[in-house]
Amino acid sequence: MSKLTRRQLLVFFGASAGSAVLAPVLGEQLFESAVEATEILKFTPVRLPHPLPIYQQQSSYYATGIEQGKVLNATTDARLSNYTIIDDVVVPPEYERYVIVSWGDRVFPNKEEYFGYNCDYTGFVSVNGYSEDDGYLWVNHEYVSYPISALAPESPTDLAGFPESFTSVIGYTPTSKDRALLGEFLYNMGGSILRISKQRGGQFKVVSDPKNRRIHTLSGLGINSQRTDGYQAITAWGAKSYQQGDQNYLIGTGPAAAQVFNLSSDGLGNKIIGTGHNCSGGTTPWGTIMSAEENFQASTAFFVGVQEGVKPDGTQTGYITGTTGAEFGMVGEKYGWMVEIDPKDPNCRPRKHTALGRFRHENITMRVERGKKLVAYMGDDRRGGHTYKFVSTNTVTDPRSKDNSALFESGILYAARYNSDGKGTWIPLQLDTPTNPNIPSVLASTEIAQLGKATNNGLMRLPRRNGVAGQTTDGGSLSVTINTVVNSSGTTTSFGEAEVLPAYRNKKLSDFYTTKGAIVCDAFLAANLAGATPTARPEDLEVHPRTKQVFIAYTDGAPGGDGYPDSRIFVVSKYTSAINDAQPSGELFKITEDSTDGTGLTFRWERFAKGGEAGAEIGSGFANVDNLVFDRRENIWGVTDMSTASHNGFDVGAAATPKLIEHTVVGASSKSAATSDKNVETSSLIGVFGNNWLFYIPTRGKDAGEVVPFAYGPPRCEMTGPTFVSDTLIISIQHPGEDCPYSPQVTLNRDIEMLNLDGTLFTQNRTVPRGSNWPNNLKGKPLGAPLPSVIGISRKQRSKNNKFS
Repeated sequence: MSKLTRRQLLVFFGASAGSAVLAPVLGEQLFESAVEATEILKFTPVRLPHPLPIYQQQSSYYATGIEQGKVLNATTDARLSNYTIIDDVVVPPEYERYVIVSWGDRVFPNKEEYFGYNCDYTGFVSVNGYSEDDGYLWVNHEYVSYPISALAPESPTDLAGFPESFTSVIGYTPTSKDRALLGEFLYNMGGSILRISKQRGGQFKVVSDPKNRRIHTLSGLGINSQRTDGYQAITAWGAKSYQQGDQNYLIGTGPAAAQVFNLSSDGLGNKIIGTGHNCSGGTTPWGTIMSAEENFQASTAFFVGVQEGVKPDGTQTGYITGTTGAEFGMVGEKYGWMVEIDPKDPNCRPRKHTALGRFRHENITMRVERGKKLVAYMGDDRRGGHTYKFVSTNTVTDPRSKDNSALFESGILYAARYNSDGKGTWIPLQLDTPTNPNIPSVLASTEIAQLGKATNNGLMRLPRRNGVAGQTTDGGSLSVTINTVVNSSGTTTSFGEAEVLPAYRNKKLSDFYTTKGAIVCDAFLAANLAGATPTARPEDLEVHPRTKQVFIAYTDGAPGGDGYPDSRIFVVSKYTSAINDAQPSGELFKITEDSTDGTGLTFRWERFAKGGEAGAEIGSGFANVDNLVFDRRENIWGVTDMSTASHNGFDVGAAATPKLIEHTVVGASSKSAATSDKNVETSSLIGVFGNNWLFYIPTRGKDAGEVVPFAYGPPRCEMTGPTFVSDTLIISIQHPGEDCPYSPQVTLNRDIEMLNLDGTLFTQNRTVPRGSNWPNNLKGKPLGAPLPSVIGISRKQRSKNNKFS
């Protein structure tokens, strides 16, 4: 529920308080032509399981089957006592959705190649520079997960014997975690470039084009032959043509390319094998794509990755045994960057711009204005990750010139420090920057005041250095908490702030890093060291098209293994047993630069919307908002990124065990009131919201500030990468049916405790498929494998007499 008055709302979005009152209008780039956009565009909001204020004001569309549903009248009582989840992309009845391309589709000149897995960000570049009916679509492929294979990273352990989609789609059954399978996993990441054209009837379709191609995590593997470190024979992962290492390597630009990559153990200098773990991104005004490498880091469970920890010179501390980094000789310092690709020019070698920093990139948004420096904003999507800004050394001449790419090669990377008074500063990550790390007990002070303790003991990480705070090795990170933590074996796993922080204070970054290149390779720890604010998983950032203010989706306030969000700024847990107390399920921020061109060192910040049920105080009726995008009417659109393991209150795996949902939970977890031997997790509260979904918030008119649901996706999926192209919304449906069997079909049912809009509790009976068969279930294959896909959504009726009904 919007907690802002109409006047506050108008001020927040930079509109005049005297603006004309308009009904919600969707931008001309969304579903209508420029002429039609001047009229009011209406649709029936999709009905979600949980109550929203919009349902008291407008009729809503409740799906009852595939392309079936009914319209529910507006009512003051927005509760639904029963709700059934449909295995489809549900859109308003005025609209249609259709599949453009799916995982495994052979849409490339080499018919052995195929469209990758878990599609994410989409970006469109017109063929001729102006028509949006024909162009190149870039699609990120972020990671692999079950049901592609039970050998995929972090797959549940109870899936033996269930079908694997790799078998039906790719054609064989993996039996061991060998080089062939690991290579195929990496091939399924990266990105795809496809030409799409609008066909008769108005739908986009992939068309044949010699420029259709894959850029994946093993692109350029053939350059391993130039090495002398034992990896020179690893130039292929199978017998098929696309599995042979090619020379399509990437290159680096900026300080790490000049000062670190020449030290890399692969001996390949500025040559880089592939791009992987590509999450969101951005599209430049000059027609290139910026693709963000996010979860590149390896761990025991998530073995498809490389080493994140680096030494003082910026090079990795070593390979991690059992990971794809060690298998193929991929040195860690060459992953975790923003990558620029030119879809229209296969001869333009993709570039990793190291001046933009190495961290778990979610996306990038830019200010590109003639005669001014290029300014780019980015987020590090981890618990306790930072919000960054890059300011180029040189200035923009023509925003549409591809020469602007060089602006990413030189500049200053800043990390944001939020103050509790609504002001903030940008801290430059330079060699002469003073060190001033945050104090865990101060970061956790709000939670401590409420609960008497801090989740994860206020964990923060700092760069480990030989001789600093009693350490005997260089590289990687040192865990710092309020108090020292010792495990059952007597080993210290985290060091107390009082004994550690004095050794890190009142120095300079040059005391911990040898070059600027080394700093940008370790941007997360360097920002911690400089005193930047650890935040609540910054995912998407977008620059308002008119005001140039920056909107930020902070997805999840809960602390984790990488850090603790500043509790003075973010809600990090549930602080009281009040059933309608604020929930730590993300929030939308806005920052306003004090400088007109965005290059200054100070800014102001505000919270616009808070994740949580609409009946909560504070709560806007969504959880874990992720990707954002503005339409040309300045309405803001968002998708949610709720954890697969909590959708509809069921855990993943074959058992799909119900999760305890009790609104009296305090902190991260507390004893269940109903079952005293079990803990209730605050994170399980997101189960009330059902599947991940797409919404928009109108910024003007009678519904300004309300969350208006537009679509929800199949079970266990994430909707990602919304892009407006012509009269179509293009969006990815990532990991439908993730970590659950798709055959046999099993229907789950449970009661879920939920908040009504007045903050009281009610119970809803929820019915949901365990997994998903989408979109095969739309093609007459009800037991078919779920396929990550890119879809188009467009308005059904286009006649002049019925355009907006």
